[in-house]
Amino acid sequence: MTDSAAHADLMDTTYRYQRLIYDFTRRYYLLGRDHLIDQLDPPQGGRVLEVACGTGRNLARIARRHPGARLYGLDISQQMLLSARKTLGAAAELRQGDACTFDGRALFDCDGFDRVVISYGVSMIPDWQGAIRTAAAQLRPGGVLHIVDFGDQHGLPSWFRGLLLAWLARFHVTPRDGLADTLSQVAGEMGLEGGTVPLFRGYAQYGTLRRPA
Repeated sequence: MTDSAAHADLMDTTYRYQRLIYDFTRRYYLLGRDHLIDQLDPPQGGRVLEVACGTGRNLARIARRHPGARLYGLDISQQMLLSARKTLGAAAELRQGDACTFDGRALFDCDGFDRVVISYGVSMIPDWQGAIRTAAAQLRPGGVLHIVDFGDQHGLPSWFRGLLLAWLARFHVTPRDGLADTLSQVAGEMGLEGGTVPLFRGYAQYGTLRRPA
């Protein structure tokens, strides 16, 4: 079994039943998702792709917050895509794909995207640096990659981080303390602009990479 197939199988096993209560339970600790959606500002008719789209919760909110955007989503888990298709119907094109290796043209017949979103995905993807590079490569001129995920909790009590990490490990989630350095490195490699900012006293981190127009 390939690494991609093994990860897909793990995600399907993890979320086969969790997907049914995912949005209700995660609303309390996947903080910063709506901040990201508010910051997207896609052009009218622009293409917005969510990598690791999960249940489709974010794409549904993007559709309401930014009407007129054309929506696309991919996830490695067929189980999650079952929920996403139920949530979104015909509002978005959805495909199964590996965040680390997908080709937007092959999956969606698109020559790039104006906005790409990874919301609490890098903490679940083993080769998360590869996923960021792959996502950034899909940007059209003027396009922006938006990422939100767990931060280092620097402004919170130390015991809180210990409890959070133990809880997240149950779901194969690992916060990426090196996200800021990776975004800086990818920006230099690909001629992009961007950076990261902490949210909620470091509970979360929000980062962007922009391709010059």
